[in-house]
Amino acid sequence: MPADYNGTWVMEKNDNFDGYMKALDIDFATRKIAAHLTQTKEIIQNGNEFKTKTLSTFRNYLVDFTVGVEFEEQTKTLDSRTVQTLVSWDGDKLVCVQKGEKNNRGWKHWIEGDKLYLELTCEDQVCIQIFKKKN
Repeated sequence: MPADYNGTWVMEKNDNFDGYMKALDIDFATRKIAAHLTQTKEIIQNGNEFKTKTLSTFRNYLVDFTVGVEFEEQTKTLDSRTVQTLVSWDGDKLVCVQKGEKNNRGWKHWIEGDKLYLELTCEDQVCIQIFKKKN
């Protein structure tokens, strides 16, 4: 049985988010605003089906996916690109590969205790975000 990602998660830590956004070619003003935001993630998981919301006071991002099923993702509120996205299980970790004009793009999610970890990658940049489960 895979890990249970259900819940609301509030950001505690956001390391190298600016470097990650630079790799995505996000403009200076947007990066400065985004760097000061605290994000909340809402995840509804039903087996391999996920409905996710990343919420902030600046922008929200919604993406639904089924593990193992590739889909076309429109990253409108992020960097306005279209990518082919595939999320897979690696043990209890969710591993996402996004194919498009940027190399080494994707993310990994995993849970340790009451913390949700998110590792974002693009080109040679890695951003680590840590979220705490909201009670």
